[in-house]
Formats: sequence, structure tokens, C-alpha cells
Amino acid sequence: MANKTDFKTVSNSGEELEQIEEQVKKHRRKTFGRVTSTILLFVIALIGIQLWTALRSYSSYEVVNLAERHDSGTTKYASFLGRRVEYSNDGIVYYRDEDTPAWNQSFEMTSPEIDVCGSYLVVYDAGGTSIYIMAETGLSKKIETSMPLSRVRIAGQGTIAVLMKEGGVSYVRLYDRKGKGLTNGEFFHQNGTFPIDIALSADAQKLAVCMLDVNGGNVCSVISFYNFGSVGQNEIDNNVGTYRYEDVLIPEIDYVSAERMVAFSNDSVIVFEGAQKPAPKRTIQYKAEVESVFHSNKYVGITYSNPDTEGSWHIKVYDMNGSVVMENDTEIAYTRIEFLDNNEICVRNLHQCELFTIHSIRKFSYTFDEELYKILSGKNSQNYTFVLDGTTEEVRLK
Repeated sequence: MANKTDFKTVSNSGEELEQIEEQVKKHRRKTFGRVTSTILLFVIALIGIQLWTALRSYSSYEVVNLAERHDSGTTKYASFLGRRVEYSNDGIVYYRDEDTPAWNQSFEMTSPEIDVCGSYLVVYDAGGTSIYIMAETGLSKKIETSMPLSRVRIAGQGTIAVLMKEGGVSYVRLYDRKGKGLTNGEFFHQNGTFPIDIALSADAQKLAVCMLDVNGGNVCSVISFYNFGSVGQNEIDNNVGTYRYEDVLIPEIDYVSAERMVAFSNDSVIVFEGAQKPAPKRTIQYKAEVESVFHSNKYVGITYSNPDTEGSWHIKVYDMNGSVVMENDTEIAYTRIEFLDNNEICVRNLHQCELFTIHSIRKFSYTFDEELYKILSGKNSQNYTFVLDGTTEEVRLK
């Protein structure tokens, strides 16, 4: 019969236990130090890669995917939900990828214009009477108006604000995405005041109307705000504020967030803020004669001739607090300057383009053999879509 082995209890003195505990603590400190060092090195490497990518400049590219184009020379291009939209007099196409349409809506328009907000897009015939409200899945509603359209703006849930003019009267109306009329207003030109632009907040709760007042022979811009929520119901005609600007021409206004609207005048940008009753908070005054003004939801950019270098233009970008965040120069005699979806600045003409980051880096400069119609930013910092004469190219900068 096999012998059993008894379990034995080992008794350690207090001094021995302290030594063991100290050894365990030392081991833990070494392990923690190694893990911390590894994480720190990884973070440093990641920051280094990001800085290298952010500061790097490119002068060439490789084509990742190419599709032939068969549209007309009057086709226009835009971005919707991060993908390409093409529209012309006879229709609008939304692409799932470079050569596969997600939907194709045909129509007949003389001067098609679009506006985009969130998951909805509206295309309308400026000077005509047709409006098409589009979603990611296609047509939401077609609306025919009885008067010529001047401006149409869309909110994030598909509500649209429509500015129409006929004879001596201007009309502003709101429709939901199914075409149901929500509210309307009239402005009689004989009073010397008539609307020239409208802006609709993303939640469709606030509408701004910019009017030109020419009474007495002096130019005056008037901006009125209307609130269609509970706050506006307590005000006459839902008007929650009106502001006058003497001797100032304001041809364009735009809601850039639910609580912020910007007005672009001939010499400044006026920033209005307020969740219910917007009011002017700051004015970005131009310090030179501006040639171009462009904006995104975060920034306002201007260009003017560089006084120090002939044939050069200075680009300056402000954030919505009025701080300068980017400055650089371009020698491209541009026909278009705009923000891309990634907030980079694209300067281009028919054959040349430059891309600038918001950190003032000239990221990309190139001269194309073919005519260039549009540049769209891609899914990461090196990917773009170039719409060229005859082809659409998905590219990677190198």
C-alpha cells in the first residue's frame, strides 16, 4: 500500500513576510513601468505619425479607382452624406461609389440649384416653379409652386423654407418633407423693403429673413428672426428680433448650427447666436478689400490681393469666434475657392489646384492636363475624388 504524503504548513517570521511583500511590490513597479513605457512610446509614435501626416505636402497622386463620365459640360457637382452628387438641367444623380448611382432623379430645369442639410437635399429651379426634396433613399416629395422661386433652404429633417417673388410681392413659405404647407408670410415691395435671402436652422425652428430697405434713397439691410416653437408663439407674427444695418449691403445669410447664424456683408461677417432669440454677438471686420468670401459650418474664409506680391492672393480664415486660424498665399488665378467636407481649403481653376489645411499648410499642389471640375475629400487625409473632363478618379496623394 502506497504511503500518503502529509501536507505541511510552513511558518514564516514577520521579517520574512515583509521581504516577500517588498519583492512583490518591486515586481509590480517594474511591470507597471514597462507597461507605462510601452504605452507612452506608442502614444508618442502615434502623435508623430499624425503630425507627419498633418504637416506633409504632396505633389502627385495615384489613381485608386477610375470611372468614365458621359455628362454634359453644364453639369454641377456637390457632396451629400460624404458622397458625390451630379446635377444638371435634366436631372440629379447621387453616387454610392465612383461609378454606381444610388439613385437618379430626372427633371427639366432651367437653372437648378441645391441646398443640403443633414440627411436631406433639396434641388430647385431658380426662376422656375419646381422643387424636389431628396433623401438618401431617393425622392421624398416633388412640389410645384404657383410663383417663381428665388431661394430654397432645407433643414435636417426635410422641412424647407421657400422665398418666391411675383410682381411687387415676395412670399416666404415653409413646407414639410411631404409637401404640406406649414406657414407663410408676405412682403410688399411698395413699402420699400423686400427680401433678398433666407436662412433656416437645422431643426427648422428658426427662420431668418434678410431684407433690403431702400426708403429715402439710402441702402439699409434688415435681418428679422422668426421662431416657430413655443417661444415664438408668444410674439407677434413669431418675430423674435429685428436688426437694422445702415449703409450696409448683406446679400447672404446662413445658419451654420442650430444656435448660430452668420450674415455676410460687403465689409464684414456678423455672427448671431441664440437658441431661441438670436442676437448679434460679434462682427468680423475685413481689413482689406475682399475679393472672395467662403465658409463652412466652422470657419469663414476671405481672399484679397497680396499687396506685397503681384499676381498673388492672400487667404485668411477665421473661426466663428473671430480668431484667425489660418493664413497663406496662392498664385493660382482661381475661379473657385471653397471649403471641402474635411474643412481643407480648395483653390482651383480649370487646370490648377491647391489644397491648404486649416493649419496653414499647403498640402497639395498640382497642374492637370485635363479640365478640373470638382474636388471632393475622401474617407481619410490622403484620399480624394477628382472630377475631370471625361473621368472621375478616386485618388490617393503621394
